[in-house]
Amino acid sequence: MSTRTTRNEKLDIRLSADAKRLLQEAAEARHKSLSEFVLDSALGAAQDVLKENNVIGLNVEQWTAFMAALDEPPRRHPRMERLLKEPSVFD
Repeated sequence: MSTRTTRNEKLDIRLSADAKRLLQEAAEARHKSLSEFVLDSALGAAQDVLKENNVIGLNVEQWTAFMAALDEPPRRHPRMERLLKEPSVFD
């Protein structure tokens, strides 16, 4: 974590002795406390997971095809047109 914030929430986890030992060794290698290491690692993983859902990576060919599709005029969808003309349950 790059900025200091008030930490007023607690998270308890159960883990094996081997898992705790591994985390402690990794924390020591990074010159961090176990809590800092686990929190930083978990937050980084959480950001990566959320980024996967919010960022679309395209190569040049894919980007060109995407932009061409956006520039195309909209296609007619008769079933959608009919649906939008029908009265809804809210009318």
